[in-house]
Amino acid sequence: MIPIMIDPERVTIVVAGNGQAAERRVRQAREGGARAVAVFAPGETERFAALTDGAVHDRLPEVADLSGVDLLYVAGLDDDASFSLALMARDHNVLVNVEDVRELCDFHVPGSVRRGDLLIAVGTGGASPGLARRLRRHLEEAFGPEWAERLQVLSAQRRKWIEEGADMATVAERTDAMIEKSEWLK
Repeated sequence: MIPIMIDPERVTIVVAGNGQAAERRVRQAREGGARAVAVFAPGETERFAALTDGAVHDRLPEVADLSGVDLLYVAGLDDDASFSLALMARDHNVLVNVEDVRELCDFHVPGSVRRGDLLIAVGTGGASPGLARRLRRHLEEAFGPEWAERLQVLSAQRRKWIEEGADMATVAERTDAMIEKSEWLK
């Protein structure tokens, strides 16, 4: 696995599925900054209508629906539908993640803790979702809501240092010193 974070303003995301698993993927995309997520949710359009500014369809995606799509999440569908969607996505160079079916995934979604712009992720490459879930809960306790403000403070200070002409090595040193002085990681 290669750890990366994707800017949702630069990619087109589609969710195909039903139930809580598909809803979780839509929420994650929105919380990550995606403005519009197209959703294909047979029989559950009302459930998803309020979750996205994108289109909500009462059917599964077809080939034409994948034109210009970069990421496809498949969740809460039966095995046959999931397999067919994964194959269709791959045939059209769309990265696909099928919930809980490791062999159909081009990428895995790590467990994550979000505190404002701070995003802490932990993953097992699909080998043990239970371990990732447990570590995520631990991180949620260790990094409470106060970390959103802490990041804002650090970000403002970083901008100031850069405007004053500090190079990146100096900014890194000053950041470490500020964190130590504040005792945020004790």
